[in-house]
Amino acid sequence: MKKARITQVRSGIGRPLDQKDTLRSLGFKKMNQTLEVTMTPDIAGMVNKVKHLLKIEEL
Repeated sequence: MKKARITQVRSGIGRPLDQKDTLRSLGFKKMNQTLEVTMTPDIAGMVNKVKHLLKIEEL
């Protein structure tokens, strides 16, 4: 499976509750936090939902 490095670059403040919940489900706790994830279909869907808040780098 492909891996990706995702970084939260914009805040979840003022966003709809489902987008905030998606950020938490991905594992983000604070701004500029970087996570390395395996891009399963589930994770890819969550990343796509909040892609305007993230910076995504393919590994």
